[in-house]
Amino acid sequence: MRAEAFAKVTLSLRITGVHADGYHEIDAVMVTVSEPHDILEIEPSATTSLEIDGEFAVPADASNLVWRALDALGVRAAVRLHKRIPAGAGLGGGSADAAAVLRVFGGSEVVGAQLGADVPFCMRGGAARVRGIGEQIEPIERLEQHLVIATPRFGCVTADVYRAWDELGGPHGEPNDLEPAAHRVEPRLVEFKRAVEDAAGQAAILAGSGSSYVVVFDDGVQAAAARQRVAEAIDGWTWLGTTCPAGDAANGSS
Repeated sequence: MRAEAFAKVTLSLRITGVHADGYHEIDAVMVTVSEPHDILEIEPSATTSLEIDGEFAVPADASNLVWRALDALGVRAAVRLHKRIPAGAGLGGGSADAAAVLRVFGGSEVVGAQLGADVPFCMRGGAARVRGIGEQIEPIERLEQHLVIATPRFGCVTADVYRAWDELGGPHGEPNDLEPAAHRVEPRLVEFKRAVEDAAGQAAILAGSGSSYVVVFDDGVQAAAARQRVAEAIDGWTWLGTTCPAGDAANGSS
C-alpha cells in the first residue's frame, strides 16, 4: 500500500485558554497543501519495522508517530517512509504521517487525537476552523490558493514555543499568537521573516509554532515567481504548494 501525507499549514492561530495540565486551547484556520508531502509504502508484516529516507530523516524507532499509530491500532507492518516534510518546521509532518497510517488501516479520529492534536485534522484534510486542543474541527469553504513555503535550516521545538508564550505572559501576534514566542525561542526567525517578505513582496505568516513562513497568493503565476525569488534570498528550502480540497488528503492512498 502507498499513502501520501500532506503538510498542514496554519494560516491563523489564537490561543484562547490554558488547561491546568498545560494544554493550550486554540482557535485556528488550517489547510492542507500539496507540497511538501511525505510518501509511505506499507506492507503487512509479522513484526513492525520502519525505514526512513530523504533529506529530512527523523528517528525510525518506536517514538516515531508512524510506529505509535501502528501500535495504537494493534497492527504490525513494514513501513518505508520517504521524508520530504522537515521536522520542527510547523508543517505537521509527523501528524500527517500518523494520519496516513490511520487512514490506511481504518483508524478513528479518537485514536488520532490520542497521538497528537493535529492528527485528526490531518486525517480529514482540506480547510477547517480548528478549536479546543485540536478535537473540534469545522470544515470551511475556501477557494484554491497557492502557498510559497519557506523553511530555514533550523527548527523550532513546539513545546519550547508554547512554554515561551506562557513565560511572556500570553502575547498576541497577527495573525499567529505564537510568533512572539517563536522569535524568542529562535531569534534568527526575525531576519528570516524579513528576507522572505522582501523577496515575496508581501506579508509572511508563521506556520504553527515555526520555523516555516508562508506567503499566500491567489494567482499561481505570481506565486511561482515569488517562490523563485524567495529561494534565491534565503538559506533554507522553499516549496510551492496548492491548497487541497477536503478529502484529497484522506484519499491519497492506494
